Amino acid sequence: MSVIWGSVGPLIVKGVPTTILMTLALLGVGLLLGFPLAFAQVYGYRPFRWFCRAYEQIFRGAIQAISQGQMMAARSIGMSKLQAIRYIILPQAFRLSIPPWTNEFSSVLKDTSLASAIGVVELAKEGTLIMTRIQYALGAEWILIIWMVVALIYLVLTYAGNRSLAFLEDRVRIPGFEMRGRIER
Repeated sequence: MSVIWGSVGPLIVKGVPTTILMTLALLGVGLLLGFPLAFAQVYGYRPFRWFCRAYEQIFRGAIQAISQGQMMAARSIGMSKLQAIRYIILPQAFRLSIPPWTNEFSSVLKDTSLASAIGVVELAKEGTLIMTRIQYALGAEWILIIWMVVALIYLVLTYAGNRSLAFLEDRVRIPGFEMRGRIER
């Protein structure tokens, strides 16, 4: 059994880097598009707001959770709208968006398995390929073992990503200012 697992194990792990890269790329694109479009929805000119409504994401809610008084206070001390967004609203919105972004990370990580439909060999596809190669030679019990290993790898990746984002949330936290309803980890 260890000889068999020694040859199958590395094949399963071979799909992990692709899964991680796809997850990070999708989250990066979401971040790079999400914040500007969310700010355009909240603070942009009326026609541009309508155009940006096609993209709903986490960040608009984080921006809208910040009191309008923050913008008014920044404008009253002479900041332009863009300066107020950059120095006052954006840092607060970023902090508020981390907890829902953690949920998004988990969803995106699991959704990377859909890339196998277009031929991308990621973690789930690698597991399927291994099963088709060995199912007749080793028996049906190996299919369950391989899927359990794939599921365990997804669990480890999800846990590691969630812990990393929790660490980031703690790093950007303002001492003495706790969000209402925050669940301690």
